[in-house]
Amino acid sequence: MAQNINVENAIVVGSGPAGWTASIYLALAGLNPTLVTGTEHFGGALVYGTHVQNFPGFEDGIAGIDLMDKMKQQSKNLGTNILLDDVTNFDLAGDIKSLTLSDSSVLNAKTVILALGAEYRKLGAKGETQYSGKGVSYCATCDGFFFKAKTVAVIGGGDTALHEALYLSEMCEKVYLIHRRDKFRASDAMQKTVLNNKKIELILNAEVVEFKGNGDVLNALSLKHKNTDGLTEIATSGAFIAIGHTPNTALLTGKLVLDSEGYIKLESDTSLTSAKGVFAGGNAADKRYRQAITAAGAGAKAALDAIAHLQK
Repeated sequence: MAQNINVENAIVVGSGPAGWTASIYLALAGLNPTLVTGTEHFGGALVYGTHVQNFPGFEDGIAGIDLMDKMKQQSKNLGTNILLDDVTNFDLAGDIKSLTLSDSSVLNAKTVILALGAEYRKLGAKGETQYSGKGVSYCATCDGFFFKAKTVAVIGGGDTALHEALYLSEMCEKVYLIHRRDKFRASDAMQKTVLNNKKIELILNAEVVEFKGNGDVLNALSLKHKNTDGLTEIATSGAFIAIGHTPNTALLTGKLVLDSEGYIKLESDTSLTSAKGVFAGGNAADKRYRQAITAAGAGAKAALDAIAHLQK
């Protein structure tokens, strides 16, 4: 005799802006979603010392962890079933999707929304963790506001790093652009724009070996110069690390179409993945914008697409 299994309408995986927004839309549609938060990445990147100034509705800004808590509470109040757990395996091939949790229990659903996020790549230098949120940042458009008329540094050599240096030069007194090689990986057009910017000073063939401060705020970087092995120190109020991101999609390899960097591929202008009934939003599918507000919007799109799929 076949065993009856409980099949839910929708499961959301991820507890950043995309995940909570998707669950809110699903709950408002009366679908009683389940959201699996994840434990290692609970709340997404915003919970790590970030004060958010660019999310609408908060005139004085809001701490990232408080913003996530408000989204969580709104979702919970609307009836979302919230599970503080990790998904350890995905089976997304059939009409009914199965997700295995860390205790080996299995959730089944007609639709799944993946809001898995992406991790900032870190340098691993001394003091980086200590001064994260106290001068060390991984997002210029998120935190540049706090460094108006100050001296800052950007670390990296790709398009993102050069773009962040240009962005910061609009508001900061001076921007150091530090790269461990003698050539940038950025486009020629981007490099030319940076070279012509008098506020940006290049420091090439150098690595940050320590973030220094008074315990409360960052005030200097210690640099090792690769050509001489010599050490120098530069004074700076902020350091923006721009060496890339790693999407949290390792468990999806071979189960969804991912791009060469591991980001989930979506059908143009939708949240549809390569698996029918599986949708995605947020930084695991977005390597361009990576903002809280765009992630929330992507979560709304994923929920609307999931609702349309269920109505079929």
